[in-house]
Amino acid sequence: MPFIVAPDAATWNTLLIFCAYRVLLAGLLALAFARFNHFFLLGITQSGIVVPTTVAYGLVAAALLVPARLREPNLTLQVTAGVMADVTAMVLLMYGSGGVRSGLGLMLLVSLAAAGLITRGRLVFFHAAFASIAVLVAQAFQVWRFDASAQDFLQAGITCAAYFATAGLASTLAQYARTSERIAEERKVDLANLSQINELVIRDMQDGILVVDGEGRIRQSNPRALQLLGPLPGGRVRTIAEYAPEIARLLESWRRGSETTFMQLRGTRSAGELQVHFVPIGSGEPSAAVIFVEDVGRMRQQAQQTKLVALGRLTASIAHEIRNPLSSIGHAAQLLEEDGAVGSGGKRLLDIIRGNVFRLDRIVQEVLYLNRRDRAHPEAIDPAVYLPQFAQQFGLVEKVPAEAIDVQVRNPQRLWFDPQHLDQVLWNIVRNAWRHGRQQPGSVRIVVSAAPAPGRVMLDVIDDGPGVSKEGQAHLFEPFFTTETQGTGLGLYIARELCEGNGARIEYLEQTGGGHFRITMKGA
Repeated sequence: MPFIVAPDAATWNTLLIFCAYRVLLAGLLALAFARFNHFFLLGITQSGIVVPTTVAYGLVAAALLVPARLREPNLTLQVTAGVMADVTAMVLLMYGSGGVRSGLGLMLLVSLAAAGLITRGRLVFFHAAFASIAVLVAQAFQVWRFDASAQDFLQAGITCAAYFATAGLASTLAQYARTSERIAEERKVDLANLSQINELVIRDMQDGILVVDGEGRIRQSNPRALQLLGPLPGGRVRTIAEYAPEIARLLESWRRGSETTFMQLRGTRSAGELQVHFVPIGSGEPSAAVIFVEDVGRMRQQAQQTKLVALGRLTASIAHEIRNPLSSIGHAAQLLEEDGAVGSGGKRLLDIIRGNVFRLDRIVQEVLYLNRRDRAHPEAIDPAVYLPQFAQQFGLVEKVPAEAIDVQVRNPQRLWFDPQHLDQVLWNIVRNAWRHGRQQPGSVRIVVSAAPAPGRVMLDVIDDGPGVSKEGQAHLFEPFFTTETQGTGLGLYIARELCEGNGARIEYLEQTGGGHFRITMKGA
């Protein structure tokens, strides 16, 4: 056991309370002597010593408040000075009140206990020894001066033994309290870390989480749940029935014993299937529950993406093997045409060969683009320069009049995109827009404008055609989905993959009177 434990803020606060108790004790002793002395019998042998002792004790007690507040000088000196003041005052009052029989010696038990709780070391035994010697000397003086009974030494000895027992018990309890406090502080830190980890895990989970109490009130949610189901209304605490009635009905069914946990939801933030799962927590009837909301569409998309990665590698290998004989076929057809020995019927067959070679080569090119998503090298692109050049090149290759494509740059901010990828994406979208539009001047509009989110730019491709049907919108960006007999169904899928590889998002917007594709990308 150390002589004294290093003080902390709690130790100094305890000392300040102990000093305040000493001032209160002096006041109570003065009040007892002035108004209730017929009961307490203070000063029955030497009444003249009570008032000076009480006044001096009160002044010393008040004076000890100052260093305790300032925390100077050191704790050892302050506690020892306070205990000596207590012992001196109590021994003098005992001397004037009949010795140990007055019971005033028991007041020192409080002082020694407080000293033990404050110091939490061996110093408290020095205080107990000092108090015991003082009490024994005072009792010996009573026997000599006032002819007190020698049997009172037994009571004085018991009181002194109580001093040591109190000092040891207080010191031990203080050590236990200190150990418990340290363990509690460590547990507090662990719990805080665990709570922070849980909060981070819940916040970054791909599944939405809602905590609902027995009355259906939403107590907690994570950002993913708000993305899937929409934002919580502000103001008062909302119930699950107000926020998501479909989930509320399934929750009630689950509480009645149903094991069904799958449902399909469509809301402002989610247009796919959602699967909900309930886990009871706590006690009570009905019990609180944690609702896990999973995006089944995302899970299916991930599974599809995994399959497509493997398929892309396989098809890329096959495409490379196809390109060599395909080039040979095209080259042979060109040589036959240049030979001049082929008749009119043969020329028609050569046109069929060239057409199919071109179509197969286009399919091979699109298949090879499946593996280019992760090879993006974005750079700053000036739309005022890039888009007119793209429109001119597109018109020359696709035989489209120059006035058919209207380019509008409403935001001068540069685009952050891989130029080759952006060229491929726009080529697919603009080709579809021209094919399904009225093919008149201004039928295709390419508009660049600022996005609502800071640092983002919107690139819109709008045509004047009939737009995409409701049935087609659900499968618009799926691979191998096409409404054209000569199409591969990979154009829009590749466009979406390339956009995601460049940190952008492509979507189809429903508008009356035409198709509308929007690419939201980073601005440079």
